[in-house]
Amino acid sequence: MLAERTTYEALYSDFRWEIPERFNIGTAVADRWAERDPDRICLQHFCPDGNHLSLTYGALAERSSAFAGGLAASGVRPGDRVAILLPQGFETVIAHLALYKLGAIALPLALLFGAEALEFRLRDAGVRAVVTNAFGLKRLAEIRGRLEELSLVVLVDGDGTEGTVSLEALEALGKGAFTPIDSSPDDPALMIYTSGTTGPPKGALHGHRVLLGHVPGFQMHHEFLPQPGDRIWTPADWAWAGGLLNALLPALFLGVPVVSSPGQKFDPHMAYRIMAEMDVRNAFIPPTALRLMKSVEEPLKHYRLNLRTIGTAGESLGRETWEWVRRTLGITINEFYGQTECNIVIGSIGRLGVSRPGPIGKAVPGHTVAIIDAEGRTLPPGSAGQIAVRRPDPVMFLGYWNNEAATERKFIGDWMTTGDLGRMDEEGYITFIGRDDDVITSSGYRIGPSEVEDCLAGHPAVQLAAVVGKPDPVRTEIVKAYVMLRQGFSASEALAAEIGAWVKMRLSMHEYPREVAFVDSLPLTTSGKVIRRFLRERAVAEALSADPAGA
Repeated sequence: MLAERTTYEALYSDFRWEIPERFNIGTAVADRWAERDPDRICLQHFCPDGNHLSLTYGALAERSSAFAGGLAASGVRPGDRVAILLPQGFETVIAHLALYKLGAIALPLALLFGAEALEFRLRDAGVRAVVTNAFGLKRLAEIRGRLEELSLVVLVDGDGTEGTVSLEALEALGKGAFTPIDSSPDDPALMIYTSGTTGPPKGALHGHRVLLGHVPGFQMHHEFLPQPGDRIWTPADWAWAGGLLNALLPALFLGVPVVSSPGQKFDPHMAYRIMAEMDVRNAFIPPTALRLMKSVEEPLKHYRLNLRTIGTAGESLGRETWEWVRRTLGITINEFYGQTECNIVIGSIGRLGVSRPGPIGKAVPGHTVAIIDAEGRTLPPGSAGQIAVRRPDPVMFLGYWNNEAATERKFIGDWMTTGDLGRMDEEGYITFIGRDDDVITSSGYRIGPSEVEDCLAGHPAVQLAAVVGKPDPVRTEIVKAYVMLRQGFSASEALAAEIGAWVKMRLSMHEYPREVAFVDSLPLTTSGKVIRRFLRERAVAEALSADPAGA
């Protein structure tokens, strides 16, 4: 737990890890609270028709233990990988906690994954069972015959037909007959696949301690949560580390109710409605979603919000959006940073004056973060280098699943590398420059796309923008911007020139986009981050098409 302090310096220097010898995420999240206060509300589900649902810690503890018992009776053993292919909802939490209690390894997967992406992850992990709904079952249908190790499919919204067994039936089978495993903090609990810039996705395996490792950073950017009345919601998919570990599990561990909502394409009006109707006090909203929320004019005139804190991560927030949140919602947004392998290690806390437009923040208590060079040497303030985290660290992954070589490449000595470029100033503020492979080299300059995208976001016609390098025979690369326009604006050469001039005047002559392409949508991950790789591939194809001889 993060003890309240009046300065960041005291907050950081006074913190000490207290990791118990035995720890299980399932019992720590549900059973511990159920013993103290079984009627305490832990989950609330937003229903568009207004008939919202609630679940207590007592029910969560009982149902997750029953499901664990049913899985055990069906042949699932400690160490088995079990996929959870579900949207936000009570059953998703029940499944997660059941697997942790059983000692199995939970593998959260997004329903948005196509058949090829699903098959790779399920085969690579050697998944024994899948917990899903009718929608996910359809996705599994075309690949199930090729998954030799898959022997059990649990359906949460059906009666167990079509080669499945129902969640209800397994809960009935295991009710009252299960004792949770006595796990250590380092026993495997959770695996999340992270898509690297090269090669296939890798499974980042975490021990039960990963939850404890998230707590100080989570409390920091939510300004000493829990406070009376705190209640959290995120539009981020719980299959992503952001939704699961930046919101769901740490909030439940700390006794804070979590609001879930039906899966959907992000709708800014619906986001405001959810926060208003469910009396959300704390929100985790990725930067892309925040930029989309800017399309709602004067939201506080239409929605009665009661927000205390907003945290954001996943990509660079930028000055423009930071200032918009403060000006429009009256909140100093707290940005934070991490990766699937080692999450919430840098953060902000406006209450202590650690929040500025531009930098992410400072090192979170309990974590040692530095900017290093290619040999692992710590760089002086102001120098650009790779953001790195020193091991050992409770939030750090155990390794990549069946890929020791990739795990070794992730480290330089005791520094876990992130592949992200940044710089640290003399006060300890860390500014994100960009993924190493996202940085654009143009006429000898190295340009981070985040700064250009942030500048573009300030143009009145721009709703969203993504910037990549396009191959150029003279400059090596030029800056190319892909832009989604706000309603009321139309694409034109004149507007493209105006947008380019906007950046030229506000940043520099070498950073402005020499090409602006107007698009109806941008490729996004399930966590709401722009997939620049797809745009880079598109830009390369455009360059080759324009100059086939250059191929």
